[in-house]
Amino acid sequence: MVDILPTQSQQWHAVELAMREQFYRAGFQEIRTPLLEVTDLFLRSIGEATDVVGKEMYTFSDRGNRSCTLRPEGTASVVRAVLEHGLLNQGQQRLWYSGPMFRYERPQSGRQRQFHQIGVECLGMDSPLSDVEVISVAWDLLKSLGLKDLVLELNTLGTQEDRLTYRKQLIEWLQDRFELLDSDSKKRVEINPLRILDSKDPNTQALLLDAPTLGNFLCNESSERFTAVQLALKALEIPFKINPRLVRGLDYYCHTAFEITSSQLGSQATVCGGGRYDGLVRELGGTSTSGIGWAIGMERLMMLLGDSMSGGSSPDVYLVNRGDEAEKKALVLARRLRGERLAVQLDSSGGSFGKQFKRADRCGASWAIVIGDNEARSGQLRLKSLHRDRDSSNANEFIVPDSDWDILLTYLRS
Repeated sequence: MVDILPTQSQQWHAVELAMREQFYRAGFQEIRTPLLEVTDLFLRSIGEATDVVGKEMYTFSDRGNRSCTLRPEGTASVVRAVLEHGLLNQGQQRLWYSGPMFRYERPQSGRQRQFHQIGVECLGMDSPLSDVEVISVAWDLLKSLGLKDLVLELNTLGTQEDRLTYRKQLIEWLQDRFELLDSDSKKRVEINPLRILDSKDPNTQALLLDAPTLGNFLCNESSERFTAVQLALKALEIPFKINPRLVRGLDYYCHTAFEITSSQLGSQATVCGGGRYDGLVRELGGTSTSGIGWAIGMERLMMLLGDSMSGGSSPDVYLVNRGDEAEKKALVLARRLRGERLAVQLDSSGGSFGKQFKRADRCGASWAIVIGDNEARSGQLRLKSLHRDRDSSNANEFIVPDSDWDILLTYLRS
């Protein structure tokens, strides 16, 4: 788990603000769920046979002897909240969330045990065009942040019946080659064979090149739906490539699955992952309801962005002050200017004017207001512009009576 330091958090704020604006324009509303949930929620939604549940969750008993888990992902909590509060009675739900998630896994670049996700969940929307809209929101969001070299990978998981037929054929194929599989894949052959398709073992991946693909087992309805998704993406001029190995191992996933990847991230290439989960609401106790969503890992996204996003947190005004009377006056002035929606940094060091001016320059403020005891007694403020030509010293300094509030604000907002 890592700290996000002030210079980093400025960039995070800039990215989060851009995302909020994108969600607002797309008609999504924010939902906030607890970090801690009853463990059974994730046993039912993620599945006991998965590595997340079996190896990675932070689970413990509370003082009431209830099994609790720090949330490892956002979808289950959002669906639980939607059901618990009857939001589906109000019609379709277009929701977004953000916050920390927790998984006990080997830390590496872009992957920590506490990590952050921003995601969307759309419930009650079942047409192929809704799949494309959700994908387009993710694609446009990442593009608006200035990311390049992105690849949209697309696949269909068909219906549950399609997957059952395929699953039988895939198990037979894998059993004939059982000794060639890696150890993790051998454990999954009978429990969750579709997850083998997502194996990171290079030898297993090479072996799977000849494996049967789900696309050959789709019913007509599933094939037509997948074609409709592709045609709509082409109409939006969003490029994509079909990845028949892109799967989701749980039964409630169906039809569209997708990932947006970047070659800049090495082995951790996925920036955004999502798909349709029409069976999840029923799995968690609700009525059959369609759903689709995606999540973006913030740590990986920030790695891609580097220093390209600025938090823009420089103050408008830096208050340089020295002397007993000056310090009191500066404190009052700082509060009053902040009440005028100006960002004000008050120097409380008591150091020399020269050292305070150096700090004012470094912080990037537009203006310095200088108050010494002489200014405090005479009722005047000395303004110094910090972004004008340094050679014309007379042109960037002004004396303003502290009683003339309107003139002072006019200067500071110019």
